Parts: sequence; structure tokens; C-alpha cells
Amino acid sequence: MGRVQDKVALITGSASGIGLATAQLFADEGARVILTDVSPPSFKSAAAAYKLDVTREDEWIAVTDNVLRDIGRIDILVNSAGVSLLKDIEATTLDEWRTLMAVNLDGTFLGCKHAVRVMKDQGGGAIVNMSSVAGIIGSGHLAAYSASKGGVRPLTKSVALHCARKGYNIRCNSVHPSFADTPMLQAMVDSARNPEKLASSFAAAAPLGRIAQPIEVAHTILFLASDEASFTTGAEFVVDGGLTAG
Repeated sequence: MGRVQDKVALITGSASGIGLATAQLFADEGARVILTDVSPPSFKSAAAAYKLDVTREDEWIAVTDNVLRDIGRIDILVNSAGVSLLKDIEATTLDEWRTLMAVNLDGTFLGCKHAVRVMKDQGGGAIVNMSSVAGIIGSGHLAAYSASKGGVRPLTKSVALHCARKGYNIRCNSVHPSFADTPMLQAMVDSARNPEKLASSFAAAAPLGRIAQPIEVAHTILFLASDEASFTTGAEFVVDGGLTAG
């Protein structure tokens, strides 16, 4: 207990899935949790909750400035907000492509940009970006999603290197889950022509023979956000049940 005691942690996409599990875990570990989502989330242990469309820079500026005014600092940012699309390159429209890029990649860029703006003046902080194994190995049925999550991977390294060389004491790492038991995954299953077959294939993809639970991903995020990872930056952590090992 207390691995992020009294740290102020802003978490995007915290209304459900991995973002919610992370918020709950951080609160249990002593953090002052700032919840954000496209609709303001409700969580009794939160220090504050804000509406945040991660694709809009004006909303990022408003939220971070409000947190600074009301609480005084932001020690941790978890860029967890994301969307998915189960379509291959031929079926994906340009509008769908742009939507995924806006949320998954632009949103992460904006989060990093404004976290650095805040954290560099307070002596440092930790940024954890949610990517995916699809950002490492790709998937034929996830064209836009793979591309957007692939972009998060080198962006994370770029931010980490920039902050290290500037002496900001800001660490930036990425987390790469495989299929996890979240509303986003369930929506993909429900949209399939054969939902049962798709669900079975998700579970079978990992050598461990099942999908991840959100809390299992949240524990990796917690480590990277905590002082236990004080010498870890620019790294990518897979939480995939062995999917990328073979």
C-alpha cells in the first residue's frame, strides 16, 4: 500500500476498462486521482472529475490548468483513453482512420505535451501511455488501430529522450496489453459476424490461454508511475500472456 502516496494522478479514459481499474488501484495506493473522460466519470475516491475530449487541445489546457489551480500539481499522467475498430485496410474508411488517429495518437500527443508543460516546472513526473501489442506486431483486422497504437510507441520514446536530455526529471513509458476484458473488446466481439468464434480466438491468441483482466494491466501502469521505476524511461512493457514471445 502507498506506492503512489499523495501523488496527483490524472487518468484519461477513466470511466471504464483499464482506465477505471487504474484509477481504483491508484486510489487504493494513496494517490489523489483526477478522473477524465468524454463524459465526467463518477468515482467516490476521486479528488476531481472532468469532461475531457482528448482530441481537443483547448480541453487539455482547461483541465490541466484547473488541476493546477485547485490542487497545485500533476505528478502522474496515464493516457488510457482509446477507441478501436475491427476492420482491415480495405474496409476502413478515411473518416474512421482519422477518428482513431485523433483519439489514440493525437490524444496521447496532446496529453504528453501538456503534462510536460506542467511537470517540468514542478521538478518532474511520470507519464504512462497506453499502446497495444497491435502497435508492435500489427493485426490484419485492425488496420487503423494498429497504426495508431504503433505511433504511440516511438512517440513515447521521443518524449522520454527529450525530457531526459532537458533534465526535466520526467519519465515516459508505454504499456502494450493484448486482448483485455473491457467494454471496448466486448464491443468488437458484439460487432463480429460470429461473436463466439472471435471471443474464442482472442482467448486463444495468448499462450496463457485467456484474455487479460484490466487490473493486471493496471498493476504494470502502477509500477511505471511509481518511484520504483525511477530509472525506467522510454521503455515498452508488454502485458500479453506471452503473445509476442513466439
